[in-house]
Amino acid sequence: MERNLFVLGIDDFNLRQLRAIRNADNYRFHPLMTVDEVKAHGTFPFQSVLDQARDQLARFDGRIDAIIGYWDFPVTSAVAVLCREFGLPSPTVESVACCEHKYWGRLEQQRLVPEMVPRFTAVDPFDAKAADQLDLDFPFWLKPIKSTNSLLSFHVHDRRELEDALSQIREGIGPIAEAFDAFLSQVSLPSAIAPISGRYCIAEAPLKGRQCTVSGYVYRGKANIYGVVDSINYPNGMSFQRYQYPSRLPNRVKTRMREASVRVMEGIGYDQAAFNIEYFYDEGTDALSLLEVNPRFSQSHGYLYRQVDGRPNHQVGVELALGEEPCVLRRQGPFGCAAKFHLRAFEDALVEQVPSEAALRQIEQDYPGSCIELLIKPGMRLSELFEQDSYSYELAHIFIAAHDQHELLGQYEQIVDAMPLKLS
Repeated sequence: MERNLFVLGIDDFNLRQLRAIRNADNYRFHPLMTVDEVKAHGTFPFQSVLDQARDQLARFDGRIDAIIGYWDFPVTSAVAVLCREFGLPSPTVESVACCEHKYWGRLEQQRLVPEMVPRFTAVDPFDAKAADQLDLDFPFWLKPIKSTNSLLSFHVHDRRELEDALSQIREGIGPIAEAFDAFLSQVSLPSAIAPISGRYCIAEAPLKGRQCTVSGYVYRGKANIYGVVDSINYPNGMSFQRYQYPSRLPNRVKTRMREASVRVMEGIGYDQAAFNIEYFYDEGTDALSLLEVNPRFSQSHGYLYRQVDGRPNHQVGVELALGEEPCVLRRQGPFGCAAKFHLRAFEDALVEQVPSEAALRQIEQDYPGSCIELLIKPGMRLSELFEQDSYSYELAHIFIAAHDQHELLGQYEQIVDAMPLKLS
């Protein structure tokens, strides 16, 4: 019997990944709003997403077997609320909120893995004395309690940069703060967290070292880890360049990350869903630090797992959403390694020329295992793009699979050179 799975924020690229999972012929994937509708050009419309999704689900004339999502806020949060309302397998909204709310998450991490948590404090950017009351030494990171794609996140080195960051946050935090507060209204919050609304920020000491992401899931209260992906920045250290799988970190370090991840996810009561946790490993001190917990499988990693292990990690998310224990493959794909590159520009510019669809498809044919997702169009000004970090602008996502890292990096340079892209 065909099973009905509703995908909140569906898009063509990830629909192709979903159709590559085990038993995909037994599933019917129903669009539950598109990615453009749930993102709504940077407005984070949590309440309207929830209302529209409820309405569509209520009108469905059939059995609803699962609701899934793979995007950051508001999608992950809305999926948890919808699953609760429709009685479907899902983590509790409280455990999802604990991951999404950076300050709440840090308090729980401090309880469970204190040796991996940097100094941190909550900051009210609308408090006139906020800069005076901060007791962290420069430099530190200042971020909204809830952010996506490093939106309004600043690495501040002195008082002037702090004042400037606070000003920009006050000006821009409104849309995501209001949306996140709408989600928090659905959650039973601890008394220590209730006053820390979506308009707050968190300041925390910087982490250093090699960054990576642990992918896992919790099934019936038991956490399991199925992969580790390296996260590599551009030379400026602020902007993200690529995800690369499998990780090249030593096995003993991966073991420590696995153990910490299990402790955290089981400790916060997260269950029946996938997750990913970002870490930093400092080779000089052998210190391992936890950056953040994401209560979802990473759609950015799906293509990588598919090329190396044989199936996208979307399979894990789907099977858990159906109440089943996931079947995880390892090293059964056609390639030895794979990466998702984020092609960026570091200055504002006008987009004059981009590759045609035909040109992109030709490049993909020339480089088996590659896939290019263009994010810009002629006539766009880069500074008008939504959900960018504070230091660069994303131009394209370039997925590449190869036999080893040397071949992978060489193919990336060749593909970028082959793309007729002009900025002025």
